[in-house]
Amino acid sequence: MSFLSNLFGPTVPNLTATEVSEKLKFGKHPFILDVRQPDEYRQGHIAGAKLIPLGELRRQMAELPKGREIVCVCASGSRSGSASKALAKEGFTVFNMQGGMMAWRQAKLPIQK
Repeated sequence: MSFLSNLFGPTVPNLTATEVSEKLKFGKHPFILDVRQPDEYRQGHIAGAKLIPLGELRRQMAELPKGREIVCVCASGSRSGSASKALAKEGFTVFNMQGGMMAWRQAKLPIQK
């Protein structure tokens, strides 16, 4: 691992909200991990998303599927970026949804409450 990887964590690829939607419809059906707080999640989330707030991720990491792509989601893409890097360090195949739920809503994609 390079010095920068050790310092900042591994580089994690970003997906746009539209790319995530396409993967859910036609792709490998990634596991959607929502790392927001429960009240944010209740206001609207991607159908089928699993809620594990960022602060609880380390304790609940064993609940995540190792052999499946994981897309991390938050409100804006910041917390999910941190979650993505933590998961990548542990060997998960992970993506960060760029722009988070704000981008999902902006793209007028379906939200479940």
